[in-house]
Amino acid sequence: MTQEIVLPNSSVKLFIRREDLIHPFVSGNKFRKLKYNLEFAKNNNYKKLVTFGGAFSNHIAAVAFAGKVNGFETIGIIRGNELASEINSNPTLKFAQDCGMKFEFVSREEYRQKTTVEFIENLKVKYQQFYLIPEGGTNDLAIKGCEEIITNEDAAYDFICCAIGTGGTISGIINSSSFNQKVLGFPSLKGDFLKKDICKFAKKDNWNIISDYHFGGYGKVSNELINFINDFNEKYNIPLDPIYTGKMVFGVIELINKNYFPENSKILTIHTGGLQGIEGMNLKLRAKNLPIIKI
Repeated sequence: MTQEIVLPNSSVKLFIRREDLIHPFVSGNKFRKLKYNLEFAKNNNYKKLVTFGGAFSNHIAAVAFAGKVNGFETIGIIRGNELASEINSNPTLKFAQDCGMKFEFVSREEYRQKTTVEFIENLKVKYQQFYLIPEGGTNDLAIKGCEEIITNEDAAYDFICCAIGTGGTISGIINSSSFNQKVLGFPSLKGDFLKKDICKFAKKDNWNIISDYHFGGYGKVSNELINFINDFNEKYNIPLDPIYTGKMVFGVIELINKNYFPENSKILTIHTGGLQGIEGMNLKLRAKNLPIIKI
């Protein structure tokens, strides 16, 4: 489903692809990334999935639910030892646990080693045979799934915009885009390392990163962003998450207002889901006596 966002006093035509509506629990890019990974795991007789994530990870929630309905045992390696005592007060972890996911909580220092041979070998000793899905789900099979976000019918768009976490979604979009289109990525994290990650998977060079709208880094928000998300939902009846899509849409509209895009441009933005994380974000905002996201 694609909706037009009517902007006053602008010749630019803005649309949003509602990937968040694909599935109630495995929405947006998580559905795309898991599609072929789960198919591979089934075809190769894996019974167990192991993956990684943080406190309010969309990926952890998606793997837990997808594993449950597809008959896999799921294990989540969770960043932060302190979260072990907070499962019942953490909506994401509680949901994943209710779906049957088992957790292993590790320190942030240990978590940074999660891709090393030693870390993976220790997991094999503990959990025996399993199918490993990377943090955020990004691998070759995930890219294949994300390539299906864009179809031949989307060739009429001049620009395609999406949020960036691990770089998998934008890589799939780049691969399916036309050479005459420009793909713009809006990172939710600080740093330039994402370009290198995207280059591992992207087959074209018709893309660029807009790094001005991370709002301080991953998981960081401001009153301005929260107010924007609430106003956008009220005006267009489209909820946005504060980690990814909310920042991207904020950035796109600000760039439109700054005349970044040529007149009469046609822009497609991708809503990658992630709405399950709003409840957890609101817990943090309430604790700081800050405005919350209306859902």
